[in-house]
Amino acid sequence: MNEINDLPHWCEALYDAQAAALLVYGRALGLSHAESEDVLHEVFWAFVIRPTPPDRPQNYLVTAFRNRALKQKVSLWCRITREFEAISWFERISPEDPREGRAMDCLQQLPNDQREVIVLKFWNDLTFQEIAALLSISPHTAAGRYRYGLQKLKNVLHDSTYETDNSKSIIPLVASPTFPRSETEIVQ
Repeated sequence: MNEINDLPHWCEALYDAQAAALLVYGRALGLSHAESEDVLHEVFWAFVIRPTPPDRPQNYLVTAFRNRALKQKVSLWCRITREFEAISWFERISPEDPREGRAMDCLQQLPNDQREVIVLKFWNDLTFQEIAALLSISPHTAAGRYRYGLQKLKNVLHDSTYETDNSKSIIPLVASPTFPRSETEIVQ
């Protein structure tokens, strides 16, 4: 058994570990921040009333979140709201680093299938095999979407280096294989 199952209420540790990543995933699926939070809380409410955890809690959680998020997107009212909020896909409460803003703008420019795989890989730490199972595609397709998406991000960020004087500050974003997972990592 893993440490999540040993806690007095097993889903509390799972929430602490996965909530931020799932909110970002919800944003990648096209939900607003508020809609992502609603879906997150609905999924965790379903977990709270479960007497025991599923066999693979993290994978089960991501799958449940994705299913509810896609169901949420179907709603007409949510669609209208999303269209008005499309300008601020990654809204932030605190002021963001200009490099982070450029990276988020670039991520938003990717096709949905590539963006979804990149977010699942970076923020949710899923393997290509797990991503493939979640999206009903082959692991090679997931890896290809990831590879092509990263290449597009690199090209867009590289092109933007010619538009700014402080191009050296962008290089770590292109070369680094990780994105921040929480606000505290962004600030540091």
